[in-house]
Amino acid sequence: MNDTEKVRAGRRTVKIHRPEKVLFPDDGFTKADLVGYYRQVATYLLPHLRGRPLMLERLPEGLGGPHFMQKDTPDHYPDWIRRAEVGKEGGTVTHTVCDDTATLIFLADQACITLHRWPARADRPGHPDRLIFDLDPPGTDFEPVRRAARQVHGLLDELGLPATLMTTGSKGLHITILLTGNADFDTSRLLAKDMADVLEQRHPEHLTTAVRKDARGGRLYLDVQRNGYAQTAVAPWSVRAKPGGPIATPIAWDLLDDPELTPRSWSLRDVEAVLTQARSDPWAGVLRHGHSLRTARKRLDALR
Repeated sequence: MNDTEKVRAGRRTVKIHRPEKVLFPDDGFTKADLVGYYRQVATYLLPHLRGRPLMLERLPEGLGGPHFMQKDTPDHYPDWIRRAEVGKEGGTVTHTVCDDTATLIFLADQACITLHRWPARADRPGHPDRLIFDLDPPGTDFEPVRRAARQVHGLLDELGLPATLMTTGSKGLHITILLTGNADFDTSRLLAKDMADVLEQRHPEHLTTAVRKDARGGRLYLDVQRNGYAQTAVAPWSVRAKPGGPIATPIAWDLLDDPELTPRSWSLRDVEAVLTQARSDPWAGVLRHGHSLRTARKRLDALR
């Protein structure tokens, strides 16, 4: 087994340690496979990462080994890796920020399989520019997720809020609204909660906002907890630390009608299919302008 391999990324050369290390034992995917994927998808992934504090999901020995979430940037990371110091209760955290392909490849070498990003930028950490609904199904059946996505989409249309749709690579879907970034987290989280309450009132047999699993009664959970300060959500085009190497994949809304769609429709098993989906630009036009929470609040209050 080769101990190291060098990969060129822009002006930098990144050393890959143990490239033949198997990270996904059921599938045989190696660290070199992970690096190769992130190198190819960087053009599409980096716009969703730049300037944002990250939480890194690392599995140094691959699936089945130690599994941890890394917030603080280790001292041994090279000085060209961007850092962002943000406040926390009683101190600060120095997060890694991924602005370029070299950093992305370096993180893959660190066995960072999944990248989770803040809904705010490092230069304005208290002002989110994303609002996220995580549709968390009670089981493995995807039909309740499709139905919930359509129900959320219907309310967002009433509020004049265009949104993106993404398979999570796990069990459900994420719906994300681009914001202006003028409001604080308390304001955005309260709006998300109130929208979820309206949806639960409209569809009580299907949807719930109950945090406790034993109170959900088999209904799909409308999770808005990712809209708090220092919370994160999986970044588009990230590999998930699950067998098969499923990938969180942006999709167009009309793909909800495809009976073959699942939360794990794209994976490391067919990287070319992932790149084809990325080239199709499924979020075209939706991410051009942020939307005002003030306007959305007025419209929501008129519905209640």
